[in-house]
Amino acid sequence: MKNIVIIGGSKGIGSAILLQQLEKNMVYNISRNAPDITHPNLKHFSVDVLQDSLPDIETVDTLIYCPGSINLKPIGSLSIDDFRNDFEINVIGAVKAIQKYLPVLKKGTNPSIVLFSTVAAKLGMPFHASIATAKAGIEGLVKSLGAELASVVRINAIAPTITETSLSAGILRNDRMKENMVERHPMKGYLKPEEVANMANFLISENAKSISGQIFEMDYGIVTFKI
Repeated sequence: MKNIVIIGGSKGIGSAILLQQLEKNMVYNISRNAPDITHPNLKHFSVDVLQDSLPDIETVDTLIYCPGSINLKPIGSLSIDDFRNDFEINVIGAVKAIQKYLPVLKKGTNPSIVLFSTVAAKLGMPFHASIATAKAGIEGLVKSLGAELASVVRINAIAPTITETSLSAGILRNDRMKENMVERHPMKGYLKPEEVANMANFLISENAKSISGQIFEMDYGIVTFKI
């Protein structure tokens, strides 16, 4: 049984990862709100990652940082605080978690870290200036720490296209908008949280022991293909 720390496991992709891990592993969830389930392998800490101290956890094998934001505005409508807040949520929170748990991660079994980027960090998309800037920071962090920790801890990131969660509810708010999103992707679909959780599960497993410093696009072809 592994000890997995999930930051932001109460909803969305984080919740999907949490649910998939509970049957085999001990999961420590750190988020402002508790998950909607109880399980003997789940321990929850009600914490605001940016404002509060992170809890001490004696043994950690895996750290997964899930918090993110979708802040889509024209550049003229984005304030400096928009950029600052997106960077805090996506990058500073991840750095804070890594710095907190790295000493115990180094003692873990096949220790690994999983972060989250976005397809918008590689594909130029209108109105994504703030979030794409923040997520590009995540990709740089993964590359740098992958090299720095190469012999000790693996670190990778997943870069999903739009995923059907509460965070994207405004973009996928009706059937017409969902159909339009399907058509935008060459592979005619968009992500469910469970698909992204499956990738995270692979990256923290023994099957991925040779993989670090990588960004994995889950894009339904939107970055990869032009049709």
